[in-house]
Amino acid sequence: MLTLHDCSIAPSTYYAHKQRQASPCTRQVRDAELTTLITEVYDANYRVYGARKIWRELHRQGHPVARCTVERLMRELGITGAVRGRKVVTTMADPAATRAPDLVERDFVADAPNRTWVADFTHVAAWAGTVYVAFVVDTFSRRIVGWSVATTKHAELVLTTLEMALWQRDRTGTRPVAGELIHHSDAGSQYTSFTLAEHLDRAGIAASIGTVGDALDNALMESTIGLYKTELIKPRRPWRTLPEVELATAEWADWYNHRRLHGEIGHIPPVEYEANYYPTAQKPQATVTT
Repeated sequence: MLTLHDCSIAPSTYYAHKQRQASPCTRQVRDAELTTLITEVYDANYRVYGARKIWRELHRQGHPVARCTVERLMRELGITGAVRGRKVVTTMADPAATRAPDLVERDFVADAPNRTWVADFTHVAAWAGTVYVAFVVDTFSRRIVGWSVATTKHAELVLTTLEMALWQRDRTGTRPVAGELIHHSDAGSQYTSFTLAEHLDRAGIAASIGTVGDALDNALMESTIGLYKTELIKPRRPWRTLPEVELATAEWADWYNHRRLHGEIGHIPPVEYEANYYPTAQKPQATVTT
């Protein structure tokens, strides 16, 4: 066909190409193997990982490879990581409500689990109506310790999320010690409600409240919700019913906690990060005598 367009090809070029197809070089064989591995990691992680996370995951699986190689093969495959969209404000303040002080002041660094939890909720548009999804995240490990789904954004939504977080910690034998934990949120009416304040007080948890719709006052929680929207909600829409959103959220939260790599904690999953902490924290201190 090329000769018809005055594009002649030397016989040696043709036979060299056929020889490469018959006997691929070491790089071609390696690229083929890596392409399969990259595709498997990409598909197994909600198809949201970019080159950096795929490169990290391949190393965790025992496949040493250069990051530039991963980037090149991803370009050839035509796959890219997820890109976050803009934030949507869902909370509204109650001017008459008594507001707890801001005990965090934008410092989301914790030195142990159950020192600071951050909370917020978002909405998901579904055919059956708006679905609200609330989360509680431990700032030490970025672990989602509680979440809930409802068709209304009343105080019960955030209360159920808190109760799930406490239940999860009870189940793993790591319930927060009274007086050690701060529960931080924005000033939405759900979080300034008497019902939630009473529950926090009974559990020995200090309430902390920032402002409404200020990403900096609850930055870590905003980041988690951004990932939730980018990695799950947007790619899989349209959503139909609350049970559909609830099941998908449960699956995503499990992946997020147990398998998703988080750069802020050393490119490991939150559950693994906490598991690495407890043996060190409980290790008896040696006594030196003179």
